[in-house]
Amino acid sequence: MEKTRKKQNPFIGDRAFYKMVLLIAVPIMVQNGITNFVGLLDNIMIGQIGTEQMSGVAIVNQLLFVYQLCLFGAVSGAGIFTAQYFGQKNPEGVRHTVRFKLWIVMVITLITVLLFLLTGDSLISVYLQGDGTAESAAATLYYGRQYLAIMLPGLIPFALMQVYSSTLRECGQTVLPMKAGVIAVFVNLVLNYILIYGKLGLPALGVQGAALATVASRIVEAAVVLIHTHTHREENPFVEGLYATLKVPANLMTKIIAKGTPLLLNETLWAAGIAMLTQCYSTRGLSVIAALNISNTINNVFNIVFIALGDSVAIIVGQLLGAGKMKEAKDTDTKMIAFSIFSCTLVALVMLVLARFFPLLYKTDGEVRALAARFIMITALFMPQNAFLHASYFTLRSGGKTVITFLFDSVFVWCVSVPIAYALSRFTALPVLAVFVFVQMGDWIKCVIGFVLVKKGVWLQNIVS
Repeated sequence: MEKTRKKQNPFIGDRAFYKMVLLIAVPIMVQNGITNFVGLLDNIMIGQIGTEQMSGVAIVNQLLFVYQLCLFGAVSGAGIFTAQYFGQKNPEGVRHTVRFKLWIVMVITLITVLLFLLTGDSLISVYLQGDGTAESAAATLYYGRQYLAIMLPGLIPFALMQVYSSTLRECGQTVLPMKAGVIAVFVNLVLNYILIYGKLGLPALGVQGAALATVASRIVEAAVVLIHTHTHREENPFVEGLYATLKVPANLMTKIIAKGTPLLLNETLWAAGIAMLTQCYSTRGLSVIAALNISNTINNVFNIVFIALGDSVAIIVGQLLGAGKMKEAKDTDTKMIAFSIFSCTLVALVMLVLARFFPLLYKTDGEVRALAARFIMITALFMPQNAFLHASYFTLRSGGKTVITFLFDSVFVWCVSVPIAYALSRFTALPVLAVFVFVQMGDWIKCVIGFVLVKKGVWLQNIVS
């Protein structure tokens, strides 16, 4: 009787369920975890040079984050169709979605490069308006400009990597991107040490060395994935004749644009919203940028858990929807959301323990370290909430409800989160930590909306039949 009751629990799966989820999620966690861990080491290495260097790199990375999420949104729109075509066992459909991805990332990358070449200095300067000396602001701008100039060529291999890795994941192959990520991380770490500090007889290049190492690692990562994918055609039937033409059927292109445009806008506007939130926090002083950089670096390492589980929702639930298994999709989704919240509660406890110690790794002043520790603690407290929101977002997206995800994600940021941060930073004397907390609390509204939408099952639909 007890066994029957456990099987019927809507929030807890059996051993086979968790094995299925972890087979998809763990390689994504490992890849993202290693990448973010090296990003952490990269950040600490730059942090050893000085606060201005660290802040300049942090600002540029915040701007490049908008581009990266724009790409993610662009390939995700086609990725909804990729996952469902794969569930339908239709390699020709997958092939068409890859071609669409190639077109869209080329256009976005070209626009981004032109934008940074023309307005790079102005964009960096937006973050240098808070309290601080003119010399410090000028130095931060100088190092940011150095870093950006070298990072731009690296956008090309990064874009290609997004096309291939997203397609492989949507087809259930998460191990190859993970292996490529491990290799790239090793390359990045070694070159960081050599080029930032000037080892093996080479000059110490500082932030330029960090940028060169990052670009080199992205080239290696893209090469590993592309070469392996095209030399293992039995595993990846979609590469057969992939470049025989770059044409995409007009009716499919129309469908992808209809479903994908809200995702593209969503990711771009959401990232821009996060950049705007950072700008609002920066009005409390240049030390806030440095503290947020330290906090975000460790947060990114721990965020891999709910990010990977969210990606798994999109893959597993998307394939079930494509196969027409609606009841199983809903049951699986409920269990995956519960698992994500539980996992991230445990992760948050670890973050709380490490919060005081991590900032000590940076060569900066005590004020920045103390502020960074408190940012980490606050983020940890809100992590279970963010896990639920992330899983809810990918649930809605798996069924092609991209207009709803657009409203749920980026529109919410610009209509609720940004106004809270802007009003409190401009019109009150509240300390930056209080502003940060109020912005996180604003997401309580979003939690209620997400719960209602997921429970009602508005996302349960097959879009490729």
